[in-house]
Amino acid sequence: MMKKSAEGNFLAGLLRAFSYAASGVAYCFRTQRNLRIHAVAGVLALAAGFRLGLTGAEMGVLTLTIAAVLVAEMFNTAVEALVDIVSPGYHPLAKVAKDVAAGGVLVVALMSLVVAYVLFAPRIM
Repeated sequence: MMKKSAEGNFLAGLLRAFSYAASGVAYCFRTQRNLRIHAVAGVLALAAGFRLGLTGAEMGVLTLTIAAVLVAEMFNTAVEALVDIVSPGYHPLAKVAKDVAAGGVLVVALMSLVVAYVLFAPRIM
Protein backbone atom coordinates (compact mmCIF):
# COMPACT_ATOMS: atom_id res chain seq x y z
CA MET A 1 0.00 0.00 0.00
CA MET A 2 1.27 3.47 -0.91
CA LYS A 3 1.76 6.12 1.70
CA LYS A 4 -0.64 9.03 1.45
CA SER A 5 2.05 11.46 0.28
CA ALA A 6 3.42 9.02 -2.32
CA GLU A 7 -0.10 8.41 -3.63
CA GLY A 8 -0.74 12.16 -3.79
CA ASN A 9 2.52 12.72 -5.66
CA PHE A 10 1.64 9.89 -8.06
CA LEU A 11 -1.79 11.32 -8.79
CA ALA A 12 -0.44 14.86 -9.11
CA GLY A 13 2.21 13.66 -11.54
CA LEU A 14 -0.35 11.70 -13.52
CA LEU A 15 -2.66 14.70 -13.76
CA ARG A 16 0.26 16.91 -14.78
CA ALA A 17 1.21 14.43 -17.54
CA PHE A 18 -2.37 14.40 -18.86
CA SER A 19 -2.39 18.20 -18.74
CA TYR A 20 0.80 18.36 -20.85
CA ALA A 21 -0.67 15.89 -23.34
CA ALA A 22 -3.92 17.87 -23.56
CA SER A 23 -1.88 21.02 -24.16
CA GLY A 24 -0.14 19.30 -27.06
CA VAL A 25 -3.44 18.23 -28.60
CA ALA A 26 -4.88 21.72 -28.14
CA TYR A 27 -1.78 23.30 -29.70
CA CYS A 28 -2.12 21.09 -32.76
CA PHE A 29 -5.82 21.86 -33.19
CA ARG A 30 -5.14 25.57 -32.75
CA THR A 31 -2.21 25.81 -35.16
CA GLN A 32 -2.45 22.96 -37.69
CA ARG A 33 -5.02 23.46 -40.44
CA ASN A 34 -4.51 19.96 -41.84
CA LEU A 35 -5.17 18.38 -38.45
CA ARG A 36 -8.48 20.22 -38.25
CA ILE A 37 -9.36 19.09 -41.78
CA HIS A 38 -8.53 15.47 -40.92
CA ALA A 39 -10.51 15.71 -37.69
CA VAL A 40 -13.60 16.98 -39.51
CA ALA A 41 -13.20 14.24 -42.12
CA GLY A 42 -12.91 11.71 -39.29
CA VAL A 43 -16.09 12.94 -37.60
CA LEU A 44 -17.93 12.77 -40.94
CA ALA A 45 -16.59 9.25 -41.55
CA LEU A 46 -17.77 8.13 -38.10
CA ALA A 47 -21.19 9.67 -38.72
CA ALA A 48 -21.38 7.88 -42.07
CA GLY A 49 -20.33 4.64 -40.38
CA PHE A 50 -23.16 4.91 -37.87
CA ARG A 51 -25.62 5.91 -40.58
CA LEU A 52 -24.66 3.02 -42.84
CA GLY A 53 -24.73 0.51 -40.00
CA LEU A 54 -21.10 -0.54 -39.87
CA THR A 55 -20.50 -3.44 -37.49
CA GLY A 56 -18.65 -2.93 -34.22
CA ALA A 57 -15.47 -4.37 -35.70
CA GLU A 58 -15.77 -2.12 -38.76
CA MET A 59 -16.30 0.93 -36.55
CA GLY A 60 -13.23 -0.13 -34.58
CA VAL A 61 -11.15 -0.28 -37.76
CA LEU A 62 -12.52 3.10 -38.84
CA THR A 63 -11.77 4.66 -35.46
CA LEU A 64 -8.21 3.30 -35.40
CA THR A 65 -7.66 4.56 -38.95
CA ILE A 66 -8.85 8.04 -38.02
CA ALA A 67 -6.62 8.00 -34.93
CA ALA A 68 -3.63 6.96 -37.06
CA VAL A 69 -4.11 9.94 -39.37
CA LEU A 70 -4.47 12.39 -36.47
CA VAL A 71 -1.44 10.96 -34.65
CA ALA A 72 0.62 11.11 -37.86
CA GLU A 73 -0.28 14.80 -38.18
CA MET A 74 0.74 15.38 -34.57
CA PHE A 75 4.07 13.58 -35.03
CA ASN A 76 4.64 15.64 -38.17
CA THR A 77 4.06 18.80 -36.14
CA ALA A 78 6.50 17.61 -33.48
CA VAL A 79 9.17 16.77 -36.07
CA GLU A 80 8.76 20.17 -37.73
CA ALA A 81 9.07 21.98 -34.39
CA LEU A 82 12.14 19.98 -33.39
CA VAL A 83 13.82 20.54 -36.75
CA ASP A 84 13.13 24.27 -36.49
CA ILE A 85 14.86 24.32 -33.08
CA VAL A 86 17.99 22.44 -34.11
CA SER A 87 18.25 23.91 -37.60
CA PRO A 88 16.77 27.42 -37.67
CA GLY A 89 18.42 28.13 -41.04
CA TYR A 90 18.05 26.10 -44.20
CA HIS A 91 19.77 22.75 -44.19
CA PRO A 92 19.16 20.01 -46.76
CA LEU A 93 18.81 17.36 -44.04
CA ALA A 94 16.28 19.52 -42.19
CA LYS A 95 14.26 19.57 -45.41
CA VAL A 96 14.54 15.78 -45.68
CA ALA A 97 13.29 15.33 -42.10
CA LYS A 98 10.31 17.62 -42.66
CA ASP A 99 9.48 16.12 -46.05
CA VAL A 100 9.67 12.55 -44.78
CA ALA A 101 7.42 13.38 -41.81
CA ALA A 102 4.92 15.03 -44.14
CA GLY A 103 5.20 12.05 -46.48
CA GLY A 104 4.29 9.77 -43.60
CA VAL A 105 1.09 11.73 -43.08
CA LEU A 106 0.33 11.49 -46.79
CA VAL A 107 0.78 7.70 -46.79
CA VAL A 108 -1.50 7.23 -43.77
CA ALA A 109 -4.10 9.62 -45.20
CA LEU A 110 -4.12 7.81 -48.56
CA MET A 111 -4.38 4.42 -46.87
CA SER A 112 -7.29 5.76 -44.82
CA LEU A 113 -9.10 6.37 -48.10
CA VAL A 114 -8.53 2.73 -49.00
CA VAL A 115 -9.98 1.68 -45.63
CA ALA A 116 -12.96 3.99 -46.19
CA TYR A 117 -13.54 2.47 -49.62
CA VAL A 118 -13.40 -1.08 -48.26
CA LEU A 119 -15.81 -0.22 -45.44
CA PHE A 120 -18.26 2.04 -47.27
CA ALA A 121 -18.33 0.93 -50.91
CA PRO A 122 -20.28 -2.30 -50.33
CA ARG A 123 -23.01 -0.30 -48.57
CA ILE A 124 -23.39 2.53 -51.06
CA MET A 125 -22.85 0.79 -54.40
